[in-house]
Amino acid sequence: MQLIREIEKEELFLFNTAKETLELSKRKNTSIEVSIKKTIGISVNIRNGIIENIEFNNDSVLFITVYNKFSKGCVSSKDFSTNSIKNMLETAINISKYSSSDFFSGLPDIKLLCLHSVELDLFHPWEFNIEHAINLSILSEKEAFDFDKRIVNSEGSFFNSHVTINVFGNSLGMLETYKSTRYSTYNCMIAQDKNSMQRDFDYSISRKIDDLEKPEILGQSSARRAISRLGSRKIQTMKSPVIFSSEISHMFFSHLVHAISGDNVYQKSTFLINDLKSKIFPDWLNIEENPHLRQGLGSKPFDNEGVFTENKYIIQNGILQTWLLNTYNARKLRLESTGNCGGIYNWLVSNSNISFEELLQKVDQGILITELMGQGVDIISGNYSRGAVGFWIEKGKISYPINEITISGNLRNMWNNIVSISTDIDKRNNIQCGSVLLSEMQISGN
Repeated sequence: MQLIREIEKEELFLFNTAKETLELSKRKNTSIEVSIKKTIGISVNIRNGIIENIEFNNDSVLFITVYNKFSKGCVSSKDFSTNSIKNMLETAINISKYSSSDFFSGLPDIKLLCLHSVELDLFHPWEFNIEHAINLSILSEKEAFDFDKRIVNSEGSFFNSHVTINVFGNSLGMLETYKSTRYSTYNCMIAQDKNSMQRDFDYSISRKIDDLEKPEILGQSSARRAISRLGSRKIQTMKSPVIFSSEISHMFFSHLVHAISGDNVYQKSTFLINDLKSKIFPDWLNIEENPHLRQGLGSKPFDNEGVFTENKYIIQNGILQTWLLNTYNARKLRLESTGNCGGIYNWLVSNSNISFEELLQKVDQGILITELMGQGVDIISGNYSRGAVGFWIEKGKISYPINEITISGNLRNMWNNIVSISTDIDKRNNIQCGSVLLSEMQISGN
């Protein structure tokens, strides 16, 4: 394949550029890290069968960070010539001279570096074919319109294909590279009846283009979801059980990411500041981080500082096992980096080994949340309040759609109130989880 040859050629060029940068830095007698990221891809946007836009991107950037006696200087450039690199090094050093000294700044401990990358099967290139991408988007939208006469309009059908090359090195002897692909399709439709108009969407994302949801199925799914929301009702203010559907349950656990991030911990700006090694979830619940999941959407051999990534429990038997640390905040806390500079990698949330239908049957009266709105989460206090839409559950079955509600509580109580998690795991996010049933939340309606 021509694309593979071009990418491999580009990867070698970027590798040699990073190597040259490290060689030039040896004359400056400073600690340095160099990072290069290149993204190549296409995006297609269709609406009502008409091409709205087609985008090509071919972007690359070189980042240089120097540490000069605990002072830091950072520069970036899209010019990879030798003269540009020399100028970048001089500029970074000059910046560091005018930066305040911070004892906790510096390169990671050499024993934590990823000196040999793990093969994670992330690279599955597809020859960019605009005509094929357009046809996929048109077919997805057409299937949605053909599904039901109540589908009256489209908010768009999208296709994206991107290749990313990452190169990272530092003056401690690390110089590693890896490449990855990512494909995604998205379809959003509008349904209408005599009394209302509703929209909903569906999407698919994968490392391999052949693993994307077929456009016919995606179109039908987005249409079905939009129609299911017609006739939405308001409900009274109450307390009731709540199910976060698997498509949004990752958001429910994403607040844990912020609450245990090293920056928030050392700044004492998290409600979990005293909860390391304490029970914050039911004792049957585990969350494992697996950065080396083959073809995983959140898989990486090393973090943004070159620290190796490894499997670890975030939550084990309900107990918080670790903070999420980079080199700087780890030193602030007198701990070691956990390899989480840049985020998390494939959180796998355990379940109760029951189906979604069995989860529904545990609810006599309550709500199923399928979409959340707003950002009403305070990590310092744990207080939670967000707008939501979904469905009313009656005697273990979905009864009718509801909207214009607000759900509220406190994350500490919400996590402890988890009754069960079903096996309908959504694998389209860094946090992979089934639908989550909470025993009770405050629902604000009419």
